[in-house]
Amino acid sequence: MTGRATRRDGRLLQAGVLLGVAAAGVAISLAGRRAQRSPQTGLVDWPTVLTIAETRLRSAPGTLTPSQLAAADASYAAAMRRVAPALEAHLGAPLPGIVERAGVVDRAAWARANVRTLERLFSRFEGDVLARILPPGASSSKAALAAANRWVTTRQIGLMLAFMGQRVLGQYDVALLAAEEEEPARLLFVEENVRRVARRLGVDVDAFRTWIALHEATHAFEFEAHPWLRPYLAARVEAQLDAFSREVRGLGRVTFRDLAATVRRGRGRHWLEAMLTDEQRRLLRETQAVMSLLEGFGDHVMDEVGREIVPGHATISERFHARRERRSPLERAILRLTGLDLKMEQYRAGERFVAAIAERGGPQARLHLWDGPESLPRDGEIEDPDLWIARVMGAAPAAGTDRAVVTVPLGDGGGTAGGVA
Repeated sequence: MTGRATRRDGRLLQAGVLLGVAAAGVAISLAGRRAQRSPQTGLVDWPTVLTIAETRLRSAPGTLTPSQLAAADASYAAAMRRVAPALEAHLGAPLPGIVERAGVVDRAAWARANVRTLERLFSRFEGDVLARILPPGASSSKAALAAANRWVTTRQIGLMLAFMGQRVLGQYDVALLAAEEEEPARLLFVEENVRRVARRLGVDVDAFRTWIALHEATHAFEFEAHPWLRPYLAARVEAQLDAFSREVRGLGRVTFRDLAATVRRGRGRHWLEAMLTDEQRRLLRETQAVMSLLEGFGDHVMDEVGREIVPGHATISERFHARRERRSPLERAILRLTGLDLKMEQYRAGERFVAAIAERGGPQARLHLWDGPESLPRDGEIEDPDLWIARVMGAAPAAGTDRAVVTVPLGDGGGTAGGVA
C-alpha cells in the first residue's frame, strides 16, 4: 500500500473516531427507540456498550437490590400525588396519564433505556460514515481500520453511559425520533443516585424525591400539554442529523491537526461548535434555544411550586445548586470532552430567561411561551428576553426598566430533560 493511501486511511480512521466522540456527546440527552442492526455491523457494538456500562454501574457505590428499589415505589407515588395537582393548579393545564407512567429504576435500567436512544440516533448517519470508511470491496487494511474505529467508539460510549449513569437523578424519557409512532413518554427516577445525593446534601430523602419528581413532571407538562412540541423538536433533530450526514464526506478529510486549528480559530466557542458548518451551527442554535427554554421553565416552575409542596425546599435548592458548582477537575474535563457541560449552562440561561419573562410580562406571558412554534425563543432572545416580549407580546420594556442581557455561550446544552447531579 502506498504512503498516500496509508495517510488517507489514517484520516478516515481519525474522522470515524471523531464522529464517535462528537455524536456520543450530543446523543446522550436525546430520545428514540432501538434501531434494528446486527451486532456485527455498524459503527458501534451496542451489546458491548451495554455490558461495559452495566458492569461499571452495578459495581458503583450505593447499588440497591430489587426489593429495595421496589420499596421506593410508594414514596414516588406519594410524591406524584402531590406534584400533579399542584402543577395543574399552577399552570392551568392537566397532566394526562403521566402519573401512571412514572417508575423507579436502577442505574443499569437507565443505561438500557439510553442505549436504545443512541442506537436509534446512530442509525440515522452511520450508513454514510461506513460507506466512507469501508466502501464495497474495501481492502483488508480498511476493514481493520473500521474494526479499530468500532472498538474505540464502543468503549467511549460505554464509559460515558457509566459516567452519566451515576449522576442522572430523573429523566422524562420522550422518544423524539419516534414521534410519528406516538410512543408514550415515561418518567424515570434513578433511585440509587437520588439516595446518594440526598445523603451527601444532608436533606430528607422523601422531600428530595418530591423535589426531583416536580422537576421531571414539569417537563412532562411542557410536552404533554402542548402536543405540537414533540414533532417540532423531532423535526429540528432530524434536520441536524441530515445536515451532519451530508457533511460526512468532508469530515472524512479532517485530521486531528485540522480540528485543533479549527478550535483555535473559534476561540470563545465550545469545541463542538467549532467543528460545525454554518448550516449545522444555525440548526444547533434553534434546537438549543428550545432546550434552554425546557430546562429553564422546569427550574423556574420547580422553585415556585416547590415552596408550597416540598419540605425544606430552600435548603435543597441551595445545596443542590452549590454542589453543581463544586465539580471535580476530572468531572469538568469529562463533561467538556463530551459536550455535556453545555447542559449545565442550559439550566442557568433558561431559568434566567423564563424569570425575566414572568417579571416583565406577568404570569400570562410565561404561558405564551407554549402557544406554538412561533412563540419559541429565537436566536438571541434567550440572551435578551426583551426581544421575545417585543416580538411575541407586542410590548416594549416599561419606561425606566433596564434591559437585562443574559450572556450565554452557544450550545447551552443538549438532550432530553433530566435532573443531573
